[in-house]
Amino acid sequence: MKVLVCLSYYSPHRTGITLHVQRVAEALAAKGHQVTVLTSHFLSSLPRDQTLNGVRVVRVRPIKRISRGQVMPGYFWASYQLLRQSDVVSLHSPTLEAAPVAWLARRMGKGIVITHHGDLVLPAGLLNRFIEWSIRRLFRSAAKRAHQIIAYSDDYAEHSRYIFPYIGKTTALYPPCLMPEPTVEGRAAVRQTLGLDSSTPVIGYAGRFVEEKRPDILLRSVPYLDQLLPGAKIAFAGEYEMPYETFYERCQPLLQRYKDRVHFMGLLRDDQQMADFYAACDVLVLPSYTECFGLVQVEAMLCGTPVVATDIPGAREPVRVTGMGEIVPPRDSLALASAIARIVNDPQRYRKPREEIERLFSFKRTVQGYEEILTNALHGRGRSGHD
Repeated sequence: MKVLVCLSYYSPHRTGITLHVQRVAEALAAKGHQVTVLTSHFLSSLPRDQTLNGVRVVRVRPIKRISRGQVMPGYFWASYQLLRQSDVVSLHSPTLEAAPVAWLARRMGKGIVITHHGDLVLPAGLLNRFIEWSIRRLFRSAAKRAHQIIAYSDDYAEHSRYIFPYIGKTTALYPPCLMPEPTVEGRAAVRQTLGLDSSTPVIGYAGRFVEEKRPDILLRSVPYLDQLLPGAKIAFAGEYEMPYETFYERCQPLLQRYKDRVHFMGLLRDDQQMADFYAACDVLVLPSYTECFGLVQVEAMLCGTPVVATDIPGAREPVRVTGMGEIVPPRDSLALASAIARIVNDPQRYRKPREEIERLFSFKRTVQGYEEILTNALHGRGRSGHD
């Protein structure tokens, strides 16, 4: 099967979406499928056309960034050329490119599968509301033509403004979760980097420092943590100065107030580094007010670290199915601090064997699901809509 994968960013760009796509693409290539990724040439130092771990990567030069997206006039023509050599297209939304590529693929008689990585939610502002409205309309245009849509969970699909109108042709597949086992030496090295001894409670946060993930709620929990877990530290792993919003700058008063309690480790690109970071934390926190899943939750669980997640569609799924953590109301710093303290004070109550987490979030099952769905689309099976 010849698969064309379309998305805005790909490796070495590192987010949950790019990791998701890269893992599935490489796994399909390893199974003998011909996989090509069409993406943006977001770094001029990258080759325009190269093969990475069995996957061909074609990059189109952008002319402008709009919020998180890239404007690429050459993308449509490149997709036409590559679709001629492909059997099925795997689109990843929300993106600017999904609708025109879906229209083109339908005209060319190609199978169309959309993986939806979460409804676009941007900070306040008229421009951002217009961008959200536009991307939602583009998604609807693509979804009508798709043979099948993939969501991260039934919980998210049933609550998504994007997916719910097309729930009849939506399948839930957990994202591809891979994480090496942490090492004792690596865990100790992380704590040494943080300047902490083995007895200091460490609260982890892994992800971008952006408004939708609400790291400020974690910061606002510090006064409560002072009473419940004296001396606890917060470790942030991820990018924090984002070009498309100023949330990190707006949080500077909070960060300065608690600067002796907070450590920034930056973006950790190596999987072993991430595993050792998770293992060095007593608990991982996902305080988002919108989240389709939160891959970092399963990664932490695979490393033996329980999670506190907010009670929102998608984000609550990993804790719900594993019992390896606590679920708290969004935007509630006191509830967050209380849940953190319960986990740190009684960790064995929340820990599950790695084998159990691997069974629940099976990488092999996810890849098989993608292969079956793409094959069905190739043969025109599914409930595609009308042009």
